[in-house]
Amino acid sequence: MTFWIALALQTALLLVVIVSLMVRLRQVNRQHQQQQQQLSAQLEHTGKHAAELQLEVEELRGGIIGVGQRVLQLESALSQHSEALNGLSDKQQALELTDPESKIYSRAMKMVQLGADLEEIMRECELPRAEAELLLNLHQGKTR
Repeated sequence: MTFWIALALQTALLLVVIVSLMVRLRQVNRQHQQQQQQLSAQLEHTGKHAAELQLEVEELRGGIIGVGQRVLQLESALSQHSEALNGLSDKQQALELTDPESKIYSRAMKMVQLGADLEEIMRECELPRAEAELLLNLHQGKTR
């Protein structure tokens, strides 16, 4: 009979151990399920956020491309205007070199700047008195 009692005690003890292991296994399983649900929710949130960021990147990319194209247009226009301005400057210089009257007035202004008097300017540049006086008055107005 002692044998049967010992066997019954061992069986009962084994049963208690198995039941406690099953309870613990269920607790661990529940914890893992909760962690899995939390991770799934985080993954879903991160996916949505990544999609939003991707849209923002695409919008920014489109804006940058538009700005780049506008900059290229402005550079092209600036280059054209610069070329036109250089052409006009060259034409103006050519006109000044070929216009005999502008040479006379340039020479007269130089003489005024060097301190020549009215009579000397009229004689050297062959200018009428009124024009020579005008040049003198203009130069005196600038130096004041």
